[in-house]
Amino acid sequence: CPVLPRIEFADVTAETYALGTKLYYKCDSGYTRRSSQYEGIQCQRTDQDAYWIYKKFECIDKKILLSTAPTMELDITQASERKTQSPAPQKRENLSEFDQKNFCGPPKTIPHASLRPSKQYYLGQVLHFKCQSGYDKRPPTSGTRRCQKVNDKIIWTHLDMRCTNDS
Repeated sequence: CPVLPRIEFADVTAETYALGTKLYYKCDSGYTRRSSQYEGIQCQRTDQDAYWIYKKFECIDKKILLSTAPTMELDITQASERKTQSPAPQKRENLSEFDQKNFCGPPKTIPHASLRPSKQYYLGQVLHFKCQSGYDKRPPTSGTRRCQKVNDKIIWTHLDMRCTNDS
């Protein structure tokens, strides 16, 4: 898809991601990625379904890294508890059979981490826009754009929303 035009004072989210999409986790402030763990995930497909490929990824409190042995013992306990948790199920109830084979649902959440927004989008991708908190909102205050093919040209559909700070 073409580069997504920037919408001032709006946040962008997606509920589904096309095959081939790569996303990356980023640890929140005060946390760091455990060494040698890869932060990337990718949407891939089997014959029946699209799914995210995950590698082990964990964000740990920076204070734990600087502490002494008793805290390290606590860290080991926390790690073993996390291994027993099952990954968050992907939201699939509203996807058509075609979409289930060609789009992954939302990625699982990881404690103390957030996903960096993707800069690369694929045909069929739907993005949701919402005005950021603290800005004057002119109706409509939210909307969607879809990457689609029209007359052999790949375009983003029109977004009819405006968020301003009136300054």
